[in-house]
This record gives sequence, structure tokens and C-alpha cells, in this order.
Amino acid sequence: MGKLRVLIAALAVIGSTTITLPATAEPEPWLTITAVTLGRSAVAVSGMNTVAVPITVKAGYASDDPWTVRMPLFVTLKRTGGIGPIDLIVAGDLSRTAGTVRNGTWTGSLNVPSTANGTFKVTGVGRTTNYDDSDGSMPSPTPFDGPSIAITGVHLPKLGVAVIPRVVPFGAAYQLKAAIYDSATGRPYGTRILLQVVRDNLCAEYDAGSKYTTTAGILVTNFAGVGGDVNHCVRIRGRYVDVRSLHFTPLRPGIVAAAPRMTSVEVGMVVEVNGSVAGRSYRCQVDLQRLYGATQWRMVSSGSVRASGRFTLRAQPPYAGNLRYRVALPTCGRYQAGVSKSFVIRGN
Repeated sequence: MGKLRVLIAALAVIGSTTITLPATAEPEPWLTITAVTLGRSAVAVSGMNTVAVPITVKAGYASDDPWTVRMPLFVTLKRTGGIGPIDLIVAGDLSRTAGTVRNGTWTGSLNVPSTANGTFKVTGVGRTTNYDDSDGSMPSPTPFDGPSIAITGVHLPKLGVAVIPRVVPFGAAYQLKAAIYDSATGRPYGTRILLQVVRDNLCAEYDAGSKYTTTAGILVTNFAGVGGDVNHCVRIRGRYVDVRSLHFTPLRPGIVAAAPRMTSVEVGMVVEVNGSVAGRSYRCQVDLQRLYGATQWRMVSSGSVRASGRFTLRAQPPYAGNLRYRVALPTCGRYQAGVSKSFVIRGN
């Protein structure tokens, strides 16, 4: 219990992402929706449970192609009220149970998670063999103004993650320690729960393979050093969309290199100082600092990192003698503050 509380308190990044429909083509002109009915108008859901709500669609598809005989439908519901970590729920794989393809009835279940706390309304119906479009089969839903359902979610799951080490060196391997716990109590559910801890395109695509946590709600995943600068995520997968997810990118050190174009110039002459910042630091601010006295560094000019990762600043020695400079990178997003090695420009 204590370890989970420490992990929650020391989370490197916490967040959630609203699940949205995949970008697809226009709705199909052959699909006509006449009615959508929900078997319940209100449900209460706790923790990691789901409640199955019967759903019925009366529709027609203007085609006699053989594949339409077993054509499933899906229904999308979007949030219209309340506060919760997801804004979309989906009832998929609805099967035709009466009538014909051109004038039939499709039925199935809407599995409601606790994270859908609030009011959701039917907004569209579509046909597909694979809801997440991983096989390219999914057209956009046909808009439909359907019924609403009030969902009371309690003991919602919450996700956290600690990156080890907290600031990941470039090229170094690292670990992600994911935690899932009851947002109402701050404690684990006491059972092993399936989570996905993945990165890059697997954070947006279909099921990438889940692993069980410990009964304390912890899952540790190791990653190689390549790929540390892409999107990472922890996902609680539902059948069609995530029940909850957390997206983040690991922190990186601020590594700065800089050198003057010339090291000896006339007093008052402008000298270019060129350098670079490691990683994807585009548009991060960099400051040229000059040493005053024995320990005090003061900014004398500033600029920003170009898309190439390089920058150019300008020094202008105000008097004769050796003047010591350095370039500082203030904390910029996930890049930590850093400074270059100091260098000397002599004013003559």
C-alpha cells in the first residue's frame, strides 16, 4: 500500500486523453437509420465493472451484395453532460436479428464503463467489420439524433506512471512503472488488471496486447533506449475504445554545446556563438550568459533553437580582457535546464 502511495505522489507525468473517432471518409449514402433504442435510460457502474445495456437499431442498407448479409453495425454515443475521463462510448458488432438488409433490425449490447460517468447521447450509426479501422473497413458513422443515457460512475479507475530514471538520458534504456488505483480511495482494487504500456503508433492503433498488473495494481515495463522521444501511453482497453488512458513523453536532460566563431576580437565587435541542444528542442529558448565577478552569470542575449536543433547567439565584448561566456537552456517542456561548458572571448 505504501509503495503505491509513493508512486502516485511521485508521478512523472499525469494526464488523460479523450478518445476520438478515427479520421475516415464521409458517411455512407447507402445506410439509412430510422430508429435507435436503448434498453435503459440510466445505469450505475462501479470500478472496473461494466453494465451491458441492450441496444436496438432499425436501419436499411441499399445493397444486395452478398457480404451485406452478415454486415454488423456500430453505434456511437458522445458525452453531452457531466465530467469524466472519456467522451465517447461505442456499441459494436450489432447483428441483424430481424428483417432484411434493406429494412432490418440489428441488436446487441452497449457495455458501459464507470469512466463514462455523465450523460451520453447516440450521435451516429455505421457499418464495419472492424470498428477501429485497422483493416481499413470503417466509413464514418451516419449522423443520427438518438436517445440519451445517464451514467453514474463511482470508484473510477485512475492511472499513474513513474519513469525510471525520472530524466532519461539519450540512448539509455528505461522503465515505466504504471499504476492503476481506485480514484475514490487512492488504493488498488486488489485484483490483477490488464493494462497496455506502449509507445508511438501503438498508443493510437488497435489492441497492442495487454499484460496483467500485480494485485497491488503495478505493471513494470522495460524499454530500449531507441524511441524515448515519442508518445508513450498507459491504456485500459475496452472492446472498441479505451476505458481510460494516460499519454506522456519521458523527460530529457538539457544538453547544450556552444562555441564562439572567433575567440579574439576588437572591443565592441559582434561575435556569433553557434551551438546545439540535444533532442527535439525546436523553439526552446537559449540564453547567452557572461560571468560577472567570480560567480554571477548574467544574460547578455537570447534566441531560440531552430528545427535542426542548432542555434546562433551574439556576443559583444564591452571591454578589453578575457570575458567568460556560456549558453544556458531554461527548462523547456520536457527538456530540463542545462548549460554548456564555458568559453572565453578576448576583447582587444
